Amino acid sequence: MEQISQLRYKIDDIDNQILVLLQQRVEICKTIGLLKKKLNMSIQDSSREAYVYNQLKLKAKDLGLDSEEINSIYHQIINMCSAVQS
Repeated sequence: MEQISQLRYKIDDIDNQILVLLQQRVEICKTIGLLKKKLNMSIQDSSREAYVYNQLKLKAKDLGLDSEEINSIYHQIINMCSAVQS
């Protein structure tokens, strides 16, 4: 049982790290949004999104992760980041 508790503690730590990284990503996206507004650029950049999804698919495969699941997770992340740029 102690081993399970230790592993769960590690998972909790990883979850906290993921949240911190997500917060950093959101802050960067806010800055990008401000720059896009200054430059009269569209918030949505479909070529950038396609690039991101393609890179994630390749990296997921390299790591032995299900690329469709990763795509689903990042779809939510990208939607969240697009929302803060608006």
